[in-house]
Amino acid sequence: MALAAINLAPSRAERRNFQRVRVKVYGRYMLEDRSEHPCQVIDMSPGDVAFRADRPGGLGEKVIAYLDHIGRVEGVVTRLFRDGFAMTIVASDRKRDKLAAQLTWLANRHELDLPEDRRHERVTPRNPMSVLHLEDGQQHRCRIIDLSLSGAAVEIEAKPAIGLAVTLGNMRGRVVRHFEDGIAIEFAVLQRQETLAAEFDGPR
Repeated sequence: MALAAINLAPSRAERRNFQRVRVKVYGRYMLEDRSEHPCQVIDMSPGDVAFRADRPGGLGEKVIAYLDHIGRVEGVVTRLFRDGFAMTIVASDRKRDKLAAQLTWLANRHELDLPEDRRHERVTPRNPMSVLHLEDGQQHRCRIIDLSLSGAAVEIEAKPAIGLAVTLGNMRGRVVRHFEDGIAIEFAVLQRQETLAAEFDGPR
């Protein structure tokens, strides 16, 4: 199926009329007092973003956010609501164009209901044993059933909640699905083949 449903790239004359799309992206943000807090994107455009968050900060406050699949974005709080806040995104034209491309990919993936990117070949590593690290410091031995540049299926007794941030070996990601013997993980950023080989195919 062709992924041509959405095109967010605006012309420079249309910078104030960005198309906002609903995407399910998690991350963390830092307020001016340097405190960090988890968040989830509700919707986003190359010019602004709305977050679901417990501590929104104040109107006009500068915010730095680190979002899975997107990276670092900076902005200023423009609106507060019951369970979060919205901010404008302060960025160069080049950065906005990159955001448009990233959001296009994320939005199309959402439209096609692809919790994991199946365009990447899934393989079984030569050394499948690994360790899954949770945010609270817990560690669980696990066996990798298969993995790709974008995620992994892991056999594990524990069942971390869907959406929870985890680290598989050195790869940061999120739990996206449970199955009978384990979980599926989507990596926070697209990995390189060389990185996966060094992490999972070397001697253990």
